[in-house]
Amino acid sequence: MLSKKTKYGLKALAFMARKEDTSPVQIATIASSENISQKFLESILLTLRKNGVLGSKKGKGGGYYLLKAPKDINMSEVMRILEGPIAMVPCVSLNFYERCDDCPDENACSVHSLMIELRDSSLSILNNKTLADLI
Repeated sequence: MLSKKTKYGLKALAFMARKEDTSPVQIATIASSENISQKFLESILLTLRKNGVLGSKKGKGGGYYLLKAPKDINMSEVMRILEGPIAMVPCVSLNFYERCDDCPDENACSVHSLMIELRDSSLSILNNKTLADLI
């Protein structure tokens, strides 16, 4: 299930992408428009800034802005930043691999191959979608 953090992050990014100009947007403006807690949104936008998706400007006329064009912001990147691993189990994760404690042999595991297929299908969609596709 998609976390509220990721859902709200996607909504905030889409809000910024729909703007006609690239000027910074105040957190309060996004929070009010998208019905998101301002404090929660601040944490989400800070995470996106620290990971190179957003920039920020302080002071009068300040706020957050996209560092790249919406067509260049890939959904798999955003999902990994906000949600963590795309794979449902750690033993099939490409970026966060961990061996499962309860599985002595991944190749013989009945769940492993299904989870690889699910991961690959999800990645196929997310790698081919950008922020521009959301708007």
